[in-house]
Amino acid sequence: MRVSFHGVRGSTPCHGREIVRYGGNTSCVSVDVPGHTPIVFDLGTGLRYFGQTRSTEEPFSATCLLSHLHWDHIQGLPFFKPLLRDGSDVHIYAPSQEGDLTVEQVFADTIKPPLFPVHFAMLPGMIKFHEVWDDEFTIGGDSGDDIEVMSRSIPHVGNTVGYRMTWRETSITYMSDHQMPVDGSFAATQGALDLCHGTDLLIHDAQYTPSEFADKRDWGHCTVEYAVWLAAECGVRKLALFHHDPAHHDDIMDILAGAAIDCGRKMGVEVFAAREGLVVAL
Repeated sequence: MRVSFHGVRGSTPCHGREIVRYGGNTSCVSVDVPGHTPIVFDLGTGLRYFGQTRSTEEPFSATCLLSHLHWDHIQGLPFFKPLLRDGSDVHIYAPSQEGDLTVEQVFADTIKPPLFPVHFAMLPGMIKFHEVWDDEFTIGGDSGDDIEVMSRSIPHVGNTVGYRMTWRETSITYMSDHQMPVDGSFAATQGALDLCHGTDLLIHDAQYTPSEFADKRDWGHCTVEYAVWLAAECGVRKLALFHHDPAHHDDIMDILAGAAIDCGRKMGVEVFAAREGLVVAL
């Protein structure tokens, strides 16, 4: 499997000379699995750049595992050029919402005038929605070699899930937005532990320093130190620090990543900070 990072920021896209090494697009990660159409985690502004890597000559098919419906995780969808081709189709798995509201309604109410020039239904490609919570399902491939997916609800602001995908005993866990305990302690819900246990690659929220968390303890995220602790607690092989704060420029990221790498080494976890353009082979 090849894991490609197209957007690694949280909250809002950003730009400038001070962030050129890590990038400024919001959450989007693609996974190429032999015999399968692409798997895409989240639809942030990095999705536009993923779209530029796909063929312009034929319809596009993919599966998206969407963590939640906040702006920074969905705003790339209407700018995803492959959806402008007739015959393209994308299956989006996303957390169920409160009451009678459906995920499809959220997109239809967001991508329309006056917020956007055209209606969501006018996009030529087909989008099929699947609502999930604490579920298990499979994604089929051409060879019948299915990908197994686990979704679990995790703490954040609003309905949010993390995902674990497994193919031929290799697993990737994606938890882009994860609220650690507001008192700053290190503990996790059973759902989060289930997703992370023994996974080969954990892509995890690492937005704050401890001092930042003290001021934003209920904003739905966690510290770099918490991400490393969770990875070590669950026997994770590799940890990708993800959902970087837009205020963290490259030099700050180098310092945070360096400390996390040292800490991970002592705890038996290989740690790196995700950056745009990075490809990891599993």
